[in-house]
Amino acid sequence: MANLYSNENFPFDIVTIIRQKGHNLLTSYDAGQANQRIPDEEVLIFATQQNRIVITLNRDDFIRLHRSNVNHSGIIICKDDRDYVGQVNTLDAYLKEDTNLSNRLIRIKKQNQPKSSQQIFIVQEYRR
Repeated sequence: MANLYSNENFPFDIVTIIRQKGHNLLTSYDAGQANQRIPDEEVLIFATQQNRIVITLNRDDFIRLHRSNVNHSGIIICKDDRDYVGQVNTLDAYLKEDTNLSNRLIRIKKQNQPKSSQQIFIVQEYRR
């Protein structure tokens, strides 16, 4: 299972579901870093020092950090979407296949299905 670190803007409802799937998720609150407005760069450094993958909703800043070529243990960007169970199921299936996200960024997105009004969650990897 994956070792994760969620920053302070990450919904606790998703944290709970991820933990129920067996992943080790440390929150900024658990680490004593909540409500301190810690810069994203420092969040990434802390997670890397702890050998944890950052999990966040903060797409723009963490994509920028990833593309700056700083070394990290991995970044997962979730979608700001209330279908927490669907999102976590997609993430969990991905992490069961590949827990080594060192210097990689993946994003959970919703994608339209051909000839259907249904959308499904998918995983997209971002290159540097």
